[in-house]
Amino acid sequence: MSKDFKLKLIEPEFGSSLTRLILELDHLRKKRLGGSTHPQVFFQLKHIFHTLESIGSARIEGNNTTIAEYIETKLEGEDSSSNQGIIEIRNIEKAMGFIEENLEDYNINRMFVSEMHKRIVDGLIPPPDGEGDNTPGYYRKTNVKIAKSDHVPPDWSRIDEFMDELFEFIGKQDEPQYDLLKVAIAHHRFVWAHPFGNGNGRTVRLFTYAMLVKLGFNVNVGRILNPTAVFCSNRDDYYQYLSKADEGSRDGLLSWCEYVLSGLRDEIEKIDNLLDYDYLKREILVPTINYSVNREFITDIEAKVLKRVIEKQKIQASDLKDIFKGKVSSEISRQIRRLIDKKMLIPIREGKRTYVLRFDNNYLLRGVINSLGEKGFLPIRDE
Repeated sequence: MSKDFKLKLIEPEFGSSLTRLILELDHLRKKRLGGSTHPQVFFQLKHIFHTLESIGSARIEGNNTTIAEYIETKLEGEDSSSNQGIIEIRNIEKAMGFIEENLEDYNINRMFVSEMHKRIVDGLIPPPDGEGDNTPGYYRKTNVKIAKSDHVPPDWSRIDEFMDELFEFIGKQDEPQYDLLKVAIAHHRFVWAHPFGNGNGRTVRLFTYAMLVKLGFNVNVGRILNPTAVFCSNRDDYYQYLSKADEGSRDGLLSWCEYVLSGLRDEIEKIDNLLDYDYLKREILVPTINYSVNREFITDIEAKVLKRVIEKQKIQASDLKDIFKGKVSSEISRQIRRLIDKKMLIPIREGKRTYVLRFDNNYLLRGVINSLGEKGFLPIRDE
């Protein structure tokens, strides 16, 4: 049977490593976001990380779809309506969009979590053959076991009680220094209660994402948030620390909180590097062009143009005159139009006929993913 213990805040010792972590993260939350990377470039990266996070969350649960396979389906526009692995990942992407579009107007409550769960299991075959659920959005009415875990979730008749307690816990206005502890404790409690028949892992990771966005780690003002990387970079560690917290002891819960918050800090600091355009240019974008031209995804002349774009971050036709020597302005404009049509350049709002790099296309996206992987930005690596 599950060990029943009261849901409550725990306070780490003053001067402990966990206290220092909380202070560091609070600084990151309040830090004025900015940087030299153009917003239209930065937000393209945000969308890529959402895709990677969706793949990572599904992979924790046993989905074997690789990053390469999923990217190919997006690039080639393949009909994957019958591929359950692809549907599972797309559902997570859509649920992340639902969170960002609606969280300002809604509290994180039963209705909100139920709507997330519906989206996560939509179109998926229920167990034992698939990753769907027979009752999308509704709490389970049977007892369940968790694969690869000694924890036995509480009896189904108590789910309403435990989930109401959880929503009251996260909705209570405590001192701000407790906010991040609440995120970690709430994640564990959700997994511990296991409220749905299936899809609890995918739902709780988005539940955690929603809590972090609500607390001010807001992707819409410039920060890329990738909390799934905390949990899926080493699945064994994830389950090990969850098991410690299942004991309900102070030490077990503090150990879990430190695991979550240290991983979150490392991810935020790492991904915030992408706000520094010199870093992004040197470590990600230039290697992307080299990767793409070496594999003949792009031509040599396209590579020269795109490297010029990367060098200056935003360009006008006049910046390319030395590349197209002897060409009149109209011909240079036609060359730019070809790159726009191939989705390798995108006009920017603040400048007429001014363009930045676009890389969500057949020619560059594989290279971006490869470069991000080489620098340790992927929550998972293809096996």
